[in-house]
Amino acid sequence: MRPARHYQHWIAFQTILTREVRRFLRIWAQTLLPPAITMTLYFIIFGSLIGSRIGEMDGFTYMEYIAPGVIMMAIINNAYANVASSFFSAKFQSHIEELIVAPVPNYLILAGYVAGGTARGLCIGLIVSVVALFFTNLTIQHYWITLTMVLLSAVLFALGGFINAVYARSFDEISIIPTFILTPLTYLGGVFYSISLLPEFWQKVSMLNPVLYMVNAFRYGLLGISDVSVFTAFGIILLFIVALTIYALHLLNKGTGLRN
Repeated sequence: MRPARHYQHWIAFQTILTREVRRFLRIWAQTLLPPAITMTLYFIIFGSLIGSRIGEMDGFTYMEYIAPGVIMMAIINNAYANVASSFFSAKFQSHIEELIVAPVPNYLILAGYVAGGTARGLCIGLIVSVVALFFTNLTIQHYWITLTMVLLSAVLFALGGFINAVYARSFDEISIIPTFILTPLTYLGGVFYSISLLPEFWQKVSMLNPVLYMVNAFRYGLLGISDVSVFTAFGIILLFIVALTIYALHLLNKGTGLRN
């Protein structure tokens, strides 16, 4: 009986994940192409034009220095956007009710959507990495740190997108968090600069930004340099993932935004 139930749960998870992956692959011109074009512009404007005037940063060309941050920015933005838009669409079209009444545990619903967002984030990360190779050389110094940080960052922001979608009551509310919170966090997260250039007070303020730890840990994996402790970065990100997972499951179990 129990193996059969586990098999049914696996089928449910696989179905949600497959649907999510097919969704963003089917509309690749809207989901995969725009980030590649946007990040290409970042490399051209910030890396080539402005970077040539800035010179080196921490022993690397400016293009090499910003490449990890630009890649990470693309990953977290798209992991977040995929889950936020997909789960809200399921609410808006009322087919989320089919999942709620089905014998599918809430943790599998959450896992399926988060895995789908993570998959899109990883796809975008790979695409932007290939784009970056046209502008600079990327060599991975620490493979496991690089891959693990990419995966954890995508999972974290996929969870954030899920919570945003649960609370959102209109498509306009889906864009509020990315515009007023996510974008400032990414731009102030050390993507284009080292926090060592900031005054001491603003360095301490920057330490409150979780994106800073993701960008720097990923930069350490690629370049071998970081403004923060890599162990601290992993600890903080894991703590955020656990907290958001618990909160997202609480919202699902309570039916927040789903049964009103």
